Amino acid sequence: MSNNNDNRGGLWKAKEQKTDRHPNLTGKATIDGVEYFVAGWSNRDGGNKPVVSLSFTRKDGQPAKAGTVDDIEDLPF
Repeated sequence: MSNNNDNRGGLWKAKEQKTDRHPNLTGKATIDGVEYFVAGWSNRDGGNKPVVSLSFTRKDGQPAKAGTVDDIEDLPF
């Protein structure tokens, strides 16, 4: 079994949510070898379906690299 966690992450219920603007889910992810903090806000859309909105912040504080049109065209779907 491989121990490669690249392009994976996890979210857990936040220990403290002082206001409605604070995420109610927090975690970490590694994407293309770069570690990120992940924040998530869960809510329900108009049809009462659960929805999660995510935000990624690099752990090293560097700005995220913007994708290019070539990256989008290479998506498998």
